[in-house]
Amino acid sequence: MMMRRDRLLLAVTLTAIFTADLYFVLLPKLRHRQPGPGNGACLCPSSRRTNFTLAGYSGLTIPWFSNITSIDLQGKGVGAVDDSTDWGSKLGRLFAHPLYNIQTPELGLEERLMQSEELMEYYRRKVLRWERHMKLYSEAAAALNVTMLEHQVTFDPEASWLKFHLGINRYALYARDDPAITRLLQNMQATTVISADYTQDEKALKGACDCTQVVKPSGHHLKLALKMQNFGKAMFKPMRQQRDQETPGDVFYFVDFQRHNAEIAAFHLDRILDFRRVPPVVGRLVNVTGEILLTTHNEDLRSVFFTSPANNTCFFAKCLYVCKTEYAVCGSPDLLEGSMSAYLPGLSIAPRISLPNPWIRSYTFTGREEWEVNPFYCDTIKRLYPYNSGNRLLNIIDMAIFDFLIGNMDRHHYEIFTKFGDEGFLLHFDNAKGFGKHSHDEMSILAPLSQCCIIKRSTLLRLQLLSQDHYRLSDVMRESLGGDALQPVLAEPHLQALDRRLQRVLKTVHRCVRRLGEAQVITTDFVDTSVMPESVKPVATPNKEK
Repeated sequence: MMMRRDRLLLAVTLTAIFTADLYFVLLPKLRHRQPGPGNGACLCPSSRRTNFTLAGYSGLTIPWFSNITSIDLQGKGVGAVDDSTDWGSKLGRLFAHPLYNIQTPELGLEERLMQSEELMEYYRRKVLRWERHMKLYSEAAAALNVTMLEHQVTFDPEASWLKFHLGINRYALYARDDPAITRLLQNMQATTVISADYTQDEKALKGACDCTQVVKPSGHHLKLALKMQNFGKAMFKPMRQQRDQETPGDVFYFVDFQRHNAEIAAFHLDRILDFRRVPPVVGRLVNVTGEILLTTHNEDLRSVFFTSPANNTCFFAKCLYVCKTEYAVCGSPDLLEGSMSAYLPGLSIAPRISLPNPWIRSYTFTGREEWEVNPFYCDTIKRLYPYNSGNRLLNIIDMAIFDFLIGNMDRHHYEIFTKFGDEGFLLHFDNAKGFGKHSHDEMSILAPLSQCCIIKRSTLLRLQLLSQDHYRLSDVMRESLGGDALQPVLAEPHLQALDRRLQRVLKTVHRCVRRLGEAQVITTDFVDTSVMPESVKPVATPNKEK
């Protein structure tokens, strides 16, 4: 009996001690650590840290930053983020983050691609040439009793496409807060088309193509140059494949279809990654009769139009990569969706050079390149010009990460503006072979990263940011693409694949860091901002050390 009473007393004593510990110790700690709204991060300004240092931050996780200078979704600069910020928009939150508000240094004449006077004079000459051409064409059409559409054409020195050309600089194709880009997208989507023609590269192939030698006449290079009413120019790539279709596993990357929606999505992803190396792209429904057939002055293009058995207007490429009507694209009956990509300034005033990608793939059924069999291939590349100094190799790795995320295996060349020399950024052109397979991640695309084991700190920080719930890549992409006229641009499985591939990129970096150390892998490209915490300071000039 005495033993039972002692045990009861011991149990009561232990219960009292546990209750006191729970009330006075554990509960206060839980209250202190209780998360605020939005997946564990308090959004109240008073709870944020008051200083941030981009250059001094060396961890592999994203810290909280304060004193954010935000950018609205239309690209116009606004004031510092406060309680009125739309925290329901992940895209708005992303563009309000300090990583997206680091300004480039003041641009000098040599850091701008074009000067206003030079560009205006060039286009005034083009306008005069166009007017002379149209006068001669009208006279010839009248003599032959041919009906032609006549559009009122105006050259506007304030046109958005001119502003876009003037905004190209050493660091990117456009500034983060450039309102001209939003207007350019709107104009490409709605401005009247006054002329259609083959693109210059297709004209170069014309007559040289022997269709019997083509591996598979798939028609994947069918694209047109469309001129707008204000003399802006865009490349039109028509719809070739439904959004829910995956590229069959047995199809080689070099004979895959080009996808118009991949061009649109690639532009949005490039902007979200803050590379800004893809020319602006927007979706548009084009009337193939009224905006192509009746506006073209190219008889070869006119000759490939026909009416299908379903009474739809169709056209195809004339012995470029395809010679048969069964590979044509058709309207419904006249409307055809496609991507509109803004043209860059002409090569005569803004020369570019095309260079082979060091990680170029074999374009045969059986061949393999050295990088595919030699795991130490990057050691050789690092000793070669121009990859042995400057940012060129780091930019190649940025491009590889971008291509891996979209699943593009067809990056055989890259282009740079010759004016900016070796330190110029790489243009991420021709992304239409991306987003072909959502169920497969082609790890070989990441070879530049996995073999070289180096990455820009700014690139890594943004990738880590986009892996967080607050800024999840698939969510901000879905939101960004939601503004396009052809939404949904991507099928949901492709959006989910972006998150999966992003984790694979981060794991690749983590393996490199674990093997070589952070200092060897992550290259700092920010200046120290800790001395001036109340503002976001400019980035430093490109770091020449690896």
